[in-house]
Amino acid sequence: MSDTDSPAAIRTGARLRSQVCATEVIVVRPPAVAARLELTCGGSPMLALGAEVPEASAPDPELAGGALLGKRYTLADDDTFELLVTKAGAGTLANVRDPLVLKEAKALPASD
Repeated sequence: MSDTDSPAAIRTGARLRSQVCATEVIVVRPPAVAARLELTCGGSPMLALGAEVPEASAPDPELAGGALLGKRYTLADDDTFELLVTKAGAGTLANVRDPLVLKEAKALPASD
């Protein structure tokens, strides 16, 4: 495995990009247990923003649901992890092949 196809470090402030589409993200909060996270987009490991992207390819058709600009994504079973999409793309953000979920906004308290 070369430096260009090794997974990027998942730490607060890390900027990552997809190998198969235009998606770019920033890590807002790293996962509680980093060893179990293998962040992918469109079925391929995400790379550090400055890393050279291998020859162009397309997202896996099963993981081509897209990532929405300005939205936050988290793991379905661990909301301590949080990503912010800074550039939208066609690939689905996932932990290996388990898609991340869109983080819901918390309701503001009523002020009567």
